[in-house]
Amino acid sequence: MMSTDKNSKERITKTESEWREFIPPEPFNILFEEGTERPFTHNFNDEKRKGTFVCAACNLPLFSSESKFDSRTGWPSFSGPIQGNLEKKKDLKLILPRTEYHCIRCGGHQGHVFNDGPQPTGQRWCNNGLALKFIPEGEPLPKLRN
Repeated sequence: MMSTDKNSKERITKTESEWREFIPPEPFNILFEEGTERPFTHNFNDEKRKGTFVCAACNLPLFSSESKFDSRTGWPSFSGPIQGNLEKKKDLKLILPRTEYHCIRCGGHQGHVFNDGPQPTGQRWCNNGLALKFIPEGEPLPKLRN
């Protein structure tokens, strides 16, 4: 699986107003206010091309299309991330605790991970489409945002 160099994982910090300068309101709500888009509303749910899914805020590569699968949940789902590019934390917003995950560089909320995915990991990394950008195979990855 793809990895990134150590320098690309240095934490970046911006104020809310700095992020709002280039992140539209709906993605901002998901990335920095931990919102969730409605299921079956984003076209990445049906994306089948080869490529890389990167963080919509800082452009860090998060998932390879090779790990994407149809979970029938209405959100883009992956069996695993690009190693070391996401961090997990416990989410207690609902009655049952869940595990949410965030981009390791910008802290942008991506989604939740569940243990009901396909082998070999058995995991389903359920992601908000608005928190991602898709870069088709053969196109250069965008420059990491600082």
